Amino acid sequence: MKRYIACIMTGILLLGCLAGCSTSGSGQSVGSSNTGTDGSGQLSIVTTIFPEYDWVKEVLGDQTENTELTMLLDNGVDLHSYQPTVMDIAKIATCDLFIYVGGESDGWVEDALAESTNPDMKVINLMEVLGDTVKEEELVEGMEAEDEEEHVGQDDDAADPAEHESNSEEDEIEYDEHVWLSLRNAETIVRAIEEVMAELDPEHASEYHANADGYVGRLQVLDAEYQTAVEGGTKDTILFGDRFPFRYLTDDYQINYYAAFVGCSAETEASFETVVFLANKIDELNLHTVLTIEGTDHRIAETIIENTRSKDQVVLSLNSMQGTTLEDVEAGATYLSIMEENLEVLKEALK
Repeated sequence: MKRYIACIMTGILLLGCLAGCSTSGSGQSVGSSNTGTDGSGQLSIVTTIFPEYDWVKEVLGDQTENTELTMLLDNGVDLHSYQPTVMDIAKIATCDLFIYVGGESDGWVEDALAESTNPDMKVINLMEVLGDTVKEEELVEGMEAEDEEEHVGQDDDAADPAEHESNSEEDEIEYDEHVWLSLRNAETIVRAIEEVMAELDPEHASEYHANADGYVGRLQVLDAEYQTAVEGGTKDTILFGDRFPFRYLTDDYQINYYAAFVGCSAETEASFETVVFLANKIDELNLHTVLTIEGTDHRIAETIIENTRSKDQVVLSLNSMQGTTLEDVEAGATYLSIMEENLEVLKEALK
């Protein structure tokens, strides 16, 4: 990874030299933290994923027009497979504020930040902001272990998931990166963004505080609506025929779940044992929906349904916002609108 970043930085330096040869006297100021590193008077903020981008917009409010705001993952590439381009690294190197998730998928960030040319840059790592509330990846009954042949909990002799996870003391702890799928986490992160924005641009600090207060209030209202919906549901369990990035959401409202894979899994095919286990759970719990995440082909979910007794369950999708693009933003997508849509899906699943 370091060699990869070094090659990118070499490319940036070459581009800079070429740009310098083609311009005359276009001096650039060394940006202070509240004027922007490009000398334009604009703050430069770089985010990796859509939720971060949308939260920053909400805190900025009217000041969004005076800010260079970038979302790196704008082509539908999943967080887990993203690699930065030359232009991405260049934007990070000179920005005033960089926001990223901070999980294993962001392993490239440390080397990228080491190449920063802005000594006043502020950095927000979502998982550091959330601290002890960040959860470890969880292997639940019936779920396929990553890169392993065996499956846990599919018969009476199967090992306990906790014992399975602790088989090797040398195993590194893997944390669930999908922290943005909790409205309560979102509130904490928005407050962190508000604080840093006020430091970067004290002239508009009161505006940022007011915007954050209003937005946090909307998050809290939706949080209460989720709680009411869960309490009013006739079911307390959901089942995913897919990978499962929604643990933060289900833990917030004490919803039980079963799934084919963990949230960060790269697996695309479920074993026969997994399919049968999940189909039997549907029969046992009398569930009428099988959930997936956005952008999947539903083959696993449909295969699970084919193995149930009634074979009449409905496939519904919850949006994990891992592929949301600026085109979606232009069409009206916001963090809150997607979470509102997810609430309607959850209500149906818990009937």
